[in-house]
Amino acid sequence: MPQLSLYVTQEQFQKIESEAHADKMSLSKWVVSQIMNRIEPRYPEGWADLFGSVHDNSFARPEQPVLEKREGL
Repeated sequence: MPQLSLYVTQEQFQKIESEAHADKMSLSKWVVSQIMNRIEPRYPEGWADLFGSVHDNSFARPEQPVLEKREGL
């Protein structure tokens, strides 16, 4: 498996370590997940469940124009 070396300051390392610990992940897994989220962004889990969840008249579709009838080809 390929390996990647990173050079960071002590302050950066402490921040990375803290974030990885907060997410209950190893440093390696956390860094890879952050890189992959940047390279291959994806929507958070459950985002599709929000579709149609806003019940507010300000989100109503505006009136649509009547399209003209054209003869077929």
